[in-house]
Amino acid sequence: MTIGRFIALEGGEGVGKSTQSRLLAQALRERGLEVVMTREPGGTAGAEAIRALVLGTDGEGWGARAEALLFAAARADHVERLIRPALARGAWVVCDRFLDSSRAYQGGGSGLSDADIRQLHAIGSEGLLPDLTLLFEVAPEITAARLAARDVDGSDRIGGRPADYHARVAAAFAAYAQAEPERFARIQGGGAAEEVHHTVMAALAPWL
Repeated sequence: MTIGRFIALEGGEGVGKSTQSRLLAQALRERGLEVVMTREPGGTAGAEAIRALVLGTDGEGWGARAEALLFAAARADHVERLIRPALARGAWVVCDRFLDSSRAYQGGGSGLSDADIRQLHAIGSEGLLPDLTLLFEVAPEITAARLAARDVDGSDRIGGRPADYHARVAAAFAAYAQAEPERFARIQGGGAAEEVHHTVMAALAPWL
């Protein structure tokens, strides 16, 4: 039986995760693997409903603690109903964001403690971690240009936060990758999509 693998793609706004998720899923399928491509928050009906609550721009929004609880709840449903069953049958799961986004956004960006966010994850998702987390790092001027082209109708609630918030998020991601190099592959995402994809595949080569 094929061994399932769990790959998460992480990084700030406009770093190319969605594009790279699609390219990675295609490349894995071409190797004959079953691939489940998903995202956070989202991936299940319940988690997608929570996504609409936390990212929608209507109303006054949520405080940092409520936001962290909502993301943890969405992740718990996602893990139980989609991710663990896929891994159990030998599929590869390619997920656009996972735990480290909560750590970086609600932790690094909004100031919650990393211990609290990890505790929520331990309760909700039994501490599940990806086999490998691909962290895409792109210069701020490049992401700004990408977001200007992408978000012509406006950003979601979190994407629209000020530059200093997103700088804290980026710094948090970098700190996590530096502290846990065995769990992260740092990918320079500023180049052409195919060029970045080759770097991603090189990071996955030991399992392929």
